[in-house]
Amino acid sequence: MFNPYIIIRDKEYHRFITSGFIHGDMLHLLFNMFVLYMFGTYVENIFYAIYGTMGIVLYVLMYLLGIIVSDIPSFIKHKDAPYYNALGASGGVSSLLFSFIIFDPSHELCLYALDFLCFPGFIWGALYIVYSFYMGKKGHGNINHDAHLYGGLFGILFTIIAVPGVIPNFIAQLSNFSLF
Repeated sequence: MFNPYIIIRDKEYHRFITSGFIHGDMLHLLFNMFVLYMFGTYVENIFYAIYGTMGIVLYVLMYLLGIIVSDIPSFIKHKDAPYYNALGASGGVSSLLFSFIIFDPSHELCLYALDFLCFPGFIWGALYIVYSFYMGKKGHGNINHDAHLYGGLFGILFTIIAVPGVIPNFIAQLSNFSLF
């Protein structure tokens, strides 16, 4: 489990990464793996097309660093809270999801496969950021919304650094976008 208090007290820094490989229940694991498969495959293929086998290394690096980096704000926020725990790969998965959105912002995404709730990825991404920020500030429940938020932001930053041409492509896609 990711527990900042124990990490500091016992110097168990490995928890930054190992907490990303445990999940609260089967549904949590399945949802993260579904998102990983749906969006990660696309990102992996783009990185591979640009960098060859080194692209696979970049893909795995973004995922693992997404888990670690997304926990840093929670680490700072909860360092004195002995009962705070978090787990799951949501930070890494959010990194890949937002990388996907940067590569293809106008791609239509549907909420839980409900065909009537479909919007372009950049709209869902913006809503996801606002929701994660709000819920992270609210601080209720056992979901680490900060990991979702910072994982997504990390995915955007990582993608921009790894593929600088993604910004003009993103802007071009948005400039050609129309709701009608």
